[in-house]
Amino acid sequence: MEVFIFLLAALFSVLNPIGTVPIFVGLTQGYSKKERSRVAILTAINVFIILIISFFVGQYVLTFFGITIPALRIAGGIIIASSGFSLLNGKFSKNKGINKKVEEEIQRRNDIALTPLAMPMLAGPGSISLLIAYYQEHHSTSDILFSSLSILTVAFSIFLILRSAHYLAKMLGSSGIIAISRIIGFLTIAIGIQYIISSIISIANEHFMK
Repeated sequence: MEVFIFLLAALFSVLNPIGTVPIFVGLTQGYSKKERSRVAILTAINVFIILIISFFVGQYVLTFFGITIPALRIAGGIIIASSGFSLLNGKFSKNKGINKKVEEEIQRRNDIALTPLAMPMLAGPGSISLLIAYYQEHHSTSDILFSSLSILTVAFSIFLILRSAHYLAKMLGSSGIIAISRIIGFLTIAIGIQYIISSIISIANEHFMK
């Protein structure tokens, strides 16, 4: 259960679906309620597929490229912390790779569930590296079961939040969404720094044991 709760909290902080609400609202202006629901559920499904593949296949990618877990954790920690700083500074969409040119292209697409919503807005490098590193330390049958359940729960929460995005945007207002995003940003920074600290300690321990 601890595995489930920790990974659920970590993924929710890194993905920050609440911070995606204003972007979802902007991209789905003019959509019917049925069309918005369709985009929301497809986005959630895409996020689940991306995350579950990263969780189970990511370790083989590391082996192929000869990347160590401490190196991955440090890189992931930097990316995660950077995302957190972006949330605190109100520059989340910019650092996620969404600029005006891309936004104009997106508006002409019929389906935005995969790009940019599922990737890179939600399932980005931070969440992918988090899952790859997490699998290395939690790969027992029960851990895998609870981790998969966490990923499924996060995907379902993304569906609920995006499906209610227009309502949340009206209820919270821009200031409310910014406030929540900054709180999540602070937690995200803490997660990223903890990953870096853990990696440094691991490297130091390996060095002194030799």
